[in-house]
Amino acid sequence: MPDALLIAHGSPADPEPQELALQALAARVRMWCPGWRIHGTTLALPGALERAVATLPEAVIFPFFMAEGWFTCKQLPKRLAEAGMPAPRQLAAFGHLPDMPALARHLALTAARNHGLPDTATLLLAAHGSQVSRASATRTEEIAATLRATTPFRVVTGYVEETPFLHDAARIDGPALCLPLFATRAGHVAQDVPDALAAAGFTGPLLPAIGEAPEAARLIATALQDYLSENIPARDTRAGPVQPAGAT
Repeated sequence: MPDALLIAHGSPADPEPQELALQALAARVRMWCPGWRIHGTTLALPGALERAVATLPEAVIFPFFMAEGWFTCKQLPKRLAEAGMPAPRQLAAFGHLPDMPALARHLALTAARNHGLPDTATLLLAAHGSQVSRASATRTEEIAATLRATTPFRVVTGYVEETPFLHDAARIDGPALCLPLFATRAGHVAQDVPDALAAAGFTGPLLPAIGEAPEAARLIATALQDYLSENIPARDTRAGPVQPAGAT
């Protein structure tokens, strides 16, 4: 039976809600992966990662992060090793899935239509950024470039922790909407992003974090299925077609 662990950073100041959110996400991914054991956990809740690794010691690791940065490349492998998994089979981060730009496009176009915004509205991508690493900004700008080429939106980017800061990028004339490129609804999405938009006088709709989209579970399931089929070719290890359990 294939196993997988979905791991997010979580919220150190209030770890329980994000721990529950990852467990709920794992349940949704399981609907697309019949026959798998899939658990979700965070780095922030003390002891949670250790318990998850003890439960599924052979699991494939799926980092529920938006960028391949310090956490996915350094901290996560270190924490996994300390938990008893010294050589994890770790997939690329959620934000690097091939269909991420397409998901952003779908969410933005749907939201614009639902809110009665014109095709020429400004799409503000809110992201984490960093003063020390280019990982978050690099991936955000890649997604922005794809959206500029595939949508009629005027696409701009703004960051919580680097320039262009979100409170500056959000000073937009005309109709606009904001899509947070964050995996989870932790402190940044719940507080920092709304605060920055309010400071800028931004009045357009603020969408949920991209990782909260219902489609996220399907994208993760596809990544897990693809990894297994590509890395264990000797026998058919795919746990059935990638469709919700019980679908006809």
